[in-house]
Amino acid sequence: MIEDWLYGSARLDLCEQSLLMLLKHLGGDLASDGTPLHSTERLYAAAHDWVSRGNPTTDGILKFYYEYYSKL
Repeated sequence: MIEDWLYGSARLDLCEQSLLMLLKHLGGDLASDGTPLHSTERLYAAAHDWVSRGNPTTDGILKFYYEYYSKL
């Protein structure tokens, strides 16, 4: 069995923590018409990309999101 480092239990836990942090801080942001400002697809993608870049903690993920995903 080949084990990919990205899908080890520690990385999956970090991905979960990253997504929860993004949802907590950005998930409730709404535009004036009531639609979400941040799509779930972007939040999931940001969490995945954060972990796949080798980041060991969630420190800095909000800045990362604003730099790379909020302007899409």
